[in-house]
Amino acid sequence: MTEHDLLVEADRRALAYLDGIPTRRVFPDASAITALATFDRSLPEQGHAADQVLCQLDEIGSPATVASNAARYFGFVIGATLPVAAAAERLVLAWDQCASSFDNSPVADRLEKIAGRWVCQALGLPDQSAVGFGTSATACTLACISAARRVLLARQGWDFDGDGLLGAPQIRVVLAETAHITVKKALRVLGFGMNHLHYAPVDEYGRIDPARLPELDERTLLILQAGEVNTGEFDRFAELIAIAREANAWVHVDGAFGLWARASSSAHLLEGVELADSWTTDGHKWLNTPYDSAMAICRDANALAAAMNSDAAYASASKDAQKNLTLEFSRRARGIAIWAALANLGRTGLQAMIDRHIRQAEELANTLRNAGYQVLNRVVLNQVLVRGDTDEQTIAIRQAAQASGEVWFGPTVWQGRPAFRLSLCSWRTEDADVEALGALLLRLKDELS
Repeated sequence: MTEHDLLVEADRRALAYLDGIPTRRVFPDASAITALATFDRSLPEQGHAADQVLCQLDEIGSPATVASNAARYFGFVIGATLPVAAAAERLVLAWDQCASSFDNSPVADRLEKIAGRWVCQALGLPDQSAVGFGTSATACTLACISAARRVLLARQGWDFDGDGLLGAPQIRVVLAETAHITVKKALRVLGFGMNHLHYAPVDEYGRIDPARLPELDERTLLILQAGEVNTGEFDRFAELIAIAREANAWVHVDGAFGLWARASSSAHLLEGVELADSWTTDGHKWLNTPYDSAMAICRDANALAAAMNSDAAYASASKDAQKNLTLEFSRRARGIAIWAALANLGRTGLQAMIDRHIRQAEELANTLRNAGYQVLNRVVLNQVLVRGDTDEQTIAIRQAAQASGEVWFGPTVWQGRPAFRLSLCSWRTEDADVEALGALLLRLKDELS
């Protein structure tokens, strides 16, 4: 089989998979998972024909996928992939660019610069900000926090690049009690120490309470949230950032999915977020681009470029080259799918998609409340936090819904008790899909009472 024929066959199989999404189980059944044992063998002495490898990957692998690219997947704030983003990925894969700098790929360098500018315009963030396209909000948080620590230490006269952390002034980190695990992971990896973090008390919605904010100073990194993972709530940015500015602290905003609300009719919920120093957000959540695509955004472009610089004698580049804004040196052009999505949606299309999901979340919450469910959040965004009559019923309903294969959503714990979280963020999810989810949950509550 020629290279061309193999790629045509791969495309045929991929299209067949997409055509089957509406009838596919959202989570694979036991037989599909058991069949994965077929892959578990020793490295072959002699390789197999390429078409046989592809056939096995599809026939054994495809049935064991989670249909997160489907309309009735409501877990983990995962969006499906927009057709234009998927198509762009196919073309970029054929290009096979190492998108580290202009010298490696002029087209990737130009498109990712444009994509970064468009992201800032869509989110209402400062035009001069640097935007690095990384693998995840975790990796991008690492980049932003590294830049923040380096700047805070420099203000104290400390040369982080030359002297490292041994003997350095201590940088205090203040974050919400409800901070996302990926933020904590980034802080742990960077050596801040979990026992030395300062947790800010939160209100009933999971937002930092400004009245109980720990003291800030010029050696403080304050981390705020745009879209708390359970409730979808936003910290009170204008008030909190004003306090941080008085103290000359650095403010970072974890906005993996919630930052995209800036592009919606609910932008008022994020008033003041543009005053922060750095932000992280994902493309593969609410923008509906392929995994993996995320953004590290820094108001002071030089701060991010200096922290992430990886110039070498044999590979120097401009300070805004992607290899100098992200953790990766060799990297794929993940920002091109973001460019394609924004070019296709435009401001109005992006707003319409986000507004639709927020409306669907509100309508779903009303349906569940009327049926006797406890909806634990105010549903200001695309998250619906739900509990049944008892903890046992809550768990049983979630397990039964997952086992049905009709939908999928995951568990969580809110204020010490089990709950489940329904996330609306797929471009494929129509009102009929939300109505089907509501009908299933109503039926399961009756059956499991």
